Amino acid sequence: MVDEVEVRAARAEDAATIARIWYAGWCDAHLGNVPDELIAGRPRESFDRRAAERVSDTTVATVGGVVAGFVMVLGDEVNQVYVSGDHRGSGLAARLLAAAEDRLRADGHHETWLVVVPGNARARKFYENHGWIDDGPHMHTITGTAGPVDVPTHRYVKRLD
Repeated sequence: MVDEVEVRAARAEDAATIARIWYAGWCDAHLGNVPDELIAGRPRESFDRRAAERVSDTTVATVGGVVAGFVMVLGDEVNQVYVSGDHRGSGLAARLLAAAEDRLRADGHHETWLVVVPGNARARKFYENHGWIDDGPHMHTITGTAGPVDVPTHRYVKRLD
């Protein structure tokens, strides 16, 4: 029997699982691909705090009632997309990305964007396969516990019309 997948708004009680998935996925995608200052500024416990603060921006995918991935939207940006390691390749990321795009359309946005570090080839291919266009190199400033850090990225855009 295949477990049922549900895509829904995140709840406060989801924050700990979101943080766990976020930290593991963030490490997979970013270690070796971002400046050491950013890694130092993103300790494990910072993901707990940030996940709790961002519940209202978050949509989750559950499998059999357990959170297996999430997407965060911030303004017109798809800000975070992560799926737990045991659900990667299952189609959950595509469902979450579609949910984010639907939310952005509903909020009146006609275009959205996101950034990906150049070394994250898996994510770059995923976005390109889902209609996102690489708009070129983009210096993205991220604030962590160590202060602002400039991170070389690629900015991807997508029309929502």
